[in-house]
Amino acid sequence: MANQVPDFTATLRTDTGKGAARQARRDGLVPGVVYGGGEDPIAINVPFNELIKKLKAGRFLSTLFNLKVDGQDDVRVICRNVQRDVVKDLPTHLDFMRLKRTTKINLFIGVEFENEEVCPGLKKGGILTVVRPEVELVVTAGDIPERLTVDLSEAQIGDTITISSIELPKGAKPTIDRDFVIANIQAPSALTSADEDDEDTAADEVPTTEMGPPDGE
Repeated sequence: MANQVPDFTATLRTDTGKGAARQARRDGLVPGVVYGGGEDPIAINVPFNELIKKLKAGRFLSTLFNLKVDGQDDVRVICRNVQRDVVKDLPTHLDFMRLKRTTKINLFIGVEFENEEVCPGLKKGGILTVVRPEVELVVTAGDIPERLTVDLSEAQIGDTITISSIELPKGAKPTIDRDFVIANIQAPSALTSADEDDEDTAADEVPTTEMGPPDGE
């Protein structure tokens, strides 16, 4: 399953050193470096506004990007460090690592639910409660799943979907070493309340036996 890897655009930085980095920041850019993958490191500049948007989107350090730099081949990278200003908490430098297709990385993969329209539990009024809308997996960079799929076509009220019930791509495994819950189908609150009322009524109707005095008294 091929993942839609988001693009990340940068420009090649020819000047290095503290002076060049300060000038880049004055120009609305954030300096960075790309290393690894058996190739020499390159210095880059990233547009500040684009970086801020991606940081606000979340999961920045666990998202795979397709880095596009003029004059360079596109390469898949993952950010390994974001240095920030100690006072303003704004990004001041980035470290990107190149990934080979065989590289193992941790990524959060979204969970998608299919066949909700025919799910027996939902048709009876059950409620789908999603515990984990995404799951952190150890995956191979060249075989990243676009999503994890949960088939609800046979799910009933009271059923619990765990990670073991989801087919994972070859070579992928969860970072959590237990069979954790992804979602469950709960009974509707009205039905639950009715059941509780029935139990209370039944308890109230249980006859009590009064013991009289022993014979002969």
